[in-house]
Order: sequence, then C-alpha cells, then structure tokens
Amino acid sequence: MRINLTSVLVDDQSKALAFYTDVLGFQKKTEMPMGEHRWLTVVSPSEPDGVELLLEPDEHPAARPFKEALVEDGIPFTSFAVADVQAEYERLRGLGVRFTQEPLDMGGVTTAVLDDTCGNLIQIAQTN
Repeated sequence: MRINLTSVLVDDQSKALAFYTDVLGFQKKTEMPMGEHRWLTVVSPSEPDGVELLLEPDEHPAARPFKEALVEDGIPFTSFAVADVQAEYERLRGLGVRFTQEPLDMGGVTTAVLDDTCGNLIQIAQTN
C-alpha cells in the first residue's frame, strides 16, 4: 500500500494552481473539467510520477470553517519536505510569500510555516 494522492482544500483553483506552480515550484500533472470545477493535480518536478496533490475546491460546508479554525490556531494543513528550510524560506520570502513561522530548529527537524494564499497554512520541513 502506498499514498498516490492527497489533497489541499483551496478557495480558488486558478489562484491555487498559480501559487503551487509559479511560487512553490510544483508542476501541473492533471487537469480535467468536472462541472464547475476541475480535477486539478500538481506533482514535484523531481518525482513527476510520484504523489499527486489535488487542488480541491473547499465547497463542502464543513471545509471553510475547518480551514479557518486551523489557521486561527496556527496549525498547518499539511507539510512539504525540502532539502534546506532556511534557503527555501529566503527564496519564498523573496517572492512575497508570507510566513507565520520563521525557520525553527526543533531538534531532529527544522520547520517554517507559510500562507498559501488559498486559505491554508503549509509547513515546510527538513530533517536534520
């Protein structure tokens, strides 16, 4: 058994696609119309056949209150692995990304938390 797909709930798929590709550096994998929305996934360019991230509309009535509660409590929705949190933090800040937590060494892992502009906090993490 393995993970092949996971999702992040977004308030606007077009805005999310731009952020996750142009800013974070993922690449679009799949885009299929599904009514008023799309089945829209991105992948890591270093693993184009790896785990897909579905940019899923947050239309379910529970989705937005759930996301708002996580953001209010400062809890990231998900985490992405990076080789160097400090370097990625500097790169993303240079692109105008807002961080809610600067790089923090917590022993075996260094993390930082960013705002994905689509209603989520996302953690980037590096194992030490």
